[in-house]
Amino acid sequence: MVELRARWDGLVPGSARLADELVARYVDRNRRAYRDYYLDIVLTALDSLIQLATDPTSVRLAAWFHRAVHEPGGTPAEDAESSARLAEEVLPQYGVPPIRIAEVARLIRLTGDLAAPPPDAYAPPRRDANGDVLLDAVNAILAADPSRYAVHTAEVRRDATDRKSALEHRYDEVRELLDGHLYRTQLARQRLSPVARVNLETELAGLDSELPAPWRGWQQAALTATATFSAIASAVVAIAASGASWEVPATEDEVGWPTVALAAVALLSAPVLFRCARSASQRARLISGAVVAVAVTGLLVAWAQMPRVNPAVGVGLRVPLLISALLLLLLAGSAALIASLLRTRTARFLPSRNLGQQLAWLAVPAVVALVLLLIIQPLARNYVLSSNERVEDARRPAGKASASTLDGGLAWVSKSMAGSGAEEAIGTRYGIAIPRLSGVVEMLDAATGVLRWRYSRSDSDEKPAIVATGDGDYVLAEFADVGYLLLDANTGERKAAWPGRTRDHLIQQAEPLLTGERVARGSDKLRGVDPDGRDRWTFEPGRCTSIGAVATTDTVVTFLGRSCGDETDEMVGLDLKSGKKLWTKQSSDNYRRPVVVAGLVVAAEPGGDSDVPAALTAIEPRTGETKWRWPVPGTWACRTLLNAAGRYLIVVDCPVSRKMEGGRTVVTAIDATTGQMAWQTTAPVSPRMKVTVTADGRVISLSRGWDGCWANVISRTGFRQVRLPSGISCSRDVRAIGNLVLVSGSDTVIALR
Repeated sequence: MVELRARWDGLVPGSARLADELVARYVDRNRRAYRDYYLDIVLTALDSLIQLATDPTSVRLAAWFHRAVHEPGGTPAEDAESSARLAEEVLPQYGVPPIRIAEVARLIRLTGDLAAPPPDAYAPPRRDANGDVLLDAVNAILAADPSRYAVHTAEVRRDATDRKSALEHRYDEVRELLDGHLYRTQLARQRLSPVARVNLETELAGLDSELPAPWRGWQQAALTATATFSAIASAVVAIAASGASWEVPATEDEVGWPTVALAAVALLSAPVLFRCARSASQRARLISGAVVAVAVTGLLVAWAQMPRVNPAVGVGLRVPLLISALLLLLLAGSAALIASLLRTRTARFLPSRNLGQQLAWLAVPAVVALVLLLIIQPLARNYVLSSNERVEDARRPAGKASASTLDGGLAWVSKSMAGSGAEEAIGTRYGIAIPRLSGVVEMLDAATGVLRWRYSRSDSDEKPAIVATGDGDYVLAEFADVGYLLLDANTGERKAAWPGRTRDHLIQQAEPLLTGERVARGSDKLRGVDPDGRDRWTFEPGRCTSIGAVATTDTVVTFLGRSCGDETDEMVGLDLKSGKKLWTKQSSDNYRRPVVVAGLVVAAEPGGDSDVPAALTAIEPRTGETKWRWPVPGTWACRTLLNAAGRYLIVVDCPVSRKMEGGRTVVTAIDATTGQMAWQTTAPVSPRMKVTVTADGRVISLSRGWDGCWANVISRTGFRQVRLPSGISCSRDVRAIGNLVLVSGSDTVIALR
């Protein structure tokens, strides 16, 4: 106290009593904070800075008075205001000039707000030399000996009325101080700032351990993780892009080094951006900005070099993948730049890892992986699908086809369709769909054969496989290297693209829609599928099991063949909508060639090693009950063909066990509601001829005579032959769509009248 009292001597003449009174205030036993050692530190620092002041006496007086009045729990602003009033009351008694008293009071009131100067160079419009010196001296407590500083901060917190509020306020105050320069004069910055920062950071770490703040710093951690893992994801996508083509078909001089270079840059930038996101240096911001510039430049170059799509050239998968990789790199650089700037402004110091930061580091890579799988991959595929497709729509209304009476005339002849024929045609509600080479599907008007629409793809050079589904509303087309696409049968527009995982699925039945999946080891799978490719259910019967299936309007009947162990074959009924198992039935051998007729499932009961079944069995699909059994004549010798025609089951076979010259074919119609034969016709037609069955039960095949091509018609009324006009190819299969009969020309599809 004596040393402190000696610092006053000579400051104000004849003011010994005032000095003793001020010292007594700072050493009062009831005072918990801002005691005599605090004032000693302030005055000591002031001695080293006083040469910068324009009025040293006023600054010294303000330093002595600035905490002369202190109430427990009081704020610095309240203490400064009370102390300033005390100076204004006391100093006139000792002959201090009013102008100096006003300056002292002003300086004291400045200590009520010790906020740090802004982080940029301190250059206010008008310099306040006295205020700068005083505030730097007051803040000298921040650079005190660490043990002394710890005692001071503990006393300040103990002095507060609400300890938790004081901790939270002090935490924010220390953060604000650390984000600034701490001191206003260059001299104080050089002498005091390094120690002060160490003290503040130590205090902040202690405050963080006392405050329940499990989430503090998660934003900074999330940005750092985003910068790191986005760069890694960019490298992964760039590597994937290097294996894809830039355009379809790929050119021989197409090089992949740009994507490889991008992958290398992205991979190397991951650790660099990690460090940049955790640094507030100018270098970190420059590096992050450079990565952003590289990504933006790459995007502009990729956009400018993008291939122009035409019927012969399409966009390859490398285009969207490369753009996605550049966008991820742009995200990585931007996140690192934002993290560096944010750290400069509000988070120069962060506490040790807590729950929020740990969860951020776990969540960000998971989010990035989900973005790759659920956003980037689908968007890239959709971009390629959309860019490479064209729909030519003639806007013609769909006509209704007339039944072919087979009188030897032609109903219509399509335009040239090289590489396609009638055997590949399928019927829909809006016409006849035909696949063509080079990834084309055409819809012909059933009444006139005129083109209604054409769907084509630049990225497919093979003929698609097509089926009709959705009660004839859709055409499901399988394009090589693309997968299954659902086309609107009326307009040709693509309604859906099946998910990539369904690319290898097999269409088990188109109406209702079932798909199967063959498994090399284990069990085959059967799936109930919506037209857009979404699985409603999956049926897996077990190991070493093959699956055959047929569906009615509400039920799926599966035929399970066991190939290992002593298990017998089975039939299982499933609900078509839910896949729920309805019934199970043992069978000694698996049934073959099932067909749906009048709501029943009719299957061929095995007859040993022969293709000729022992009997035809009708199964009620909801219960598995056998409705009727029709024994197959023992003299039949060919592979029995089963077709549905209304309520009749049309059975095609050859009637004798030994081969006769020219051969014969027997056609039998069985009423599916009773299991009784409705009619039977034998015709002198070779059983080797491929036949088609119309909706009204006519069995038709083509044969070549010495004078041209003939149509063989076997029906309830008997057998007849019709000579067809020239230009029809007898070597190609005939096709019945409803009651319309189609044949092939040299490069056309022909409808018979």
